[in-house]
Amino acid sequence: MVNSVNPHEAQALIAGGGFDIVDVREPGEWSRGHLPGARLVPLQKLRSNPKDELPRDGIIFVCAAGVRSEAAARLADSLGRRNLYNLVGGTRSWANAGLPLVLD
Repeated sequence: MVNSVNPHEAQALIAGGGFDIVDVREPGEWSRGHLPGARLVPLQKLRSNPKDELPRDGIIFVCAAGVRSEAAARLADSLGRRNLYNLVGGTRSWANAGLPLVLD
C-alpha cells in the first residue's frame, strides 16, 4: 500500500528517522534542489534495477510534482516493500511549504 503525505507529514516522518528518501527525478532537476537526506535514483534507473535500488522497507518517494514518485512507490509496493510514502506535490509543494531544499 502506498500512503500519500503532504510536506509537513513527510517532514515529521523524516524527523522520526528510519526512512530512505528516494528522489526519482533526473540529475538536472536534482541539482536545482532536493530534500535533505534524499538520494537520487532516476525513475528509469529504478525501473531497470528495482531490487538493488530499493533494499528495504520504509521509503518516502519524491519527484517534482508527485506523479513519477507515485509510479515509483507503486513499483516498490509490487515488489513487496512496505511502509511506503509518496510526497504529494513533490519538491514544489515542499518548497511552497517553506521547507528547506539542498542545492548542489
